[in-house]
Amino acid sequence: AGGLYYKKNAEQGAGRVEFQSRDARHGKAALALSVEPHCDIKDVNCSERAEVWERPDVLAGFDEKVWYGFSMKLQDPVPMDDHRYVMAQWKRQIAAGTEGDFSPFLALRLYRGKLGVTLETTRVASAPMSRKSCADNAARANSEIDEGQTRILAALEGGVRGRMARAKFPDCAQGVKVVPRGGAMPSAQAGWNDFVFSVRPGPGGGGHVEIFANGQWVASVTGRIGQAGKGLGEKQYFKFGPYRAGHAGSWTVLYDDFRRGPQCADVAGPDICAKVGG
Repeated sequence: AGGLYYKKNAEQGAGRVEFQSRDARHGKAALALSVEPHCDIKDVNCSERAEVWERPDVLAGFDEKVWYGFSMKLQDPVPMDDHRYVMAQWKRQIAAGTEGDFSPFLALRLYRGKLGVTLETTRVASAPMSRKSCADNAARANSEIDEGQTRILAALEGGVRGRMARAKFPDCAQGVKVVPRGGAMPSAQAGWNDFVFSVRPGPGGGGHVEIFANGQWVASVTGRIGQAGKGLGEKQYFKFGPYRAGHAGSWTVLYDDFRRGPQCADVAGPDICAKVGG
């Protein structure tokens, strides 16, 4: 009824789904999604997932603006290593047989135990980070993550100017701007956190993303957001749940209060909506 489903494939075979009442943000139950060891930890191309997807019949067009909200809690122990950890992601549809491995154009990630938000775009020009190259809110970037793509850092627990941010995102990208709005990304170890995103891809330069966490306006991102190319579809889709490279232990993430709609008021309160004009 909510337009969501648990997709069954080899990677998702590492996952477990549970509607549990032990820990919920609101109401009587929340969704616990867990992954168990399934891959050889040395196999960097192997992934373990327990993701809930939007059903194909409810997907929005790739050029549409959609508002999303959800609450999330990382169960202890929170992963603190430097593997790949993703808890929510937005992607563009891709036709079967299309060459290339396209990253999510927007993702909520974990970096050594810290929450971060990244965006992806078809490769844009970038330069090593300096005062000149990062002027006017130019985006902190890494163009070496995936062939043909540039990864943008939009927000990070502890700020986007720290040592870890500089190490992982050493460049400044042209064509994308990240404007800090004063709000902070919450701690991954703080229990339940609520996120709101306004999402509109735009590989040609018309992209626009707004990021809120626990009612605070964290950042605005504009410019080239998302990928373009042969074989990419006309729809965007969202999925949430733990996704990681292989690891020895189990990992569980709780989700509650999922909502989606074309207007800010569909997912957020008046304080948030007044800041961005709905």
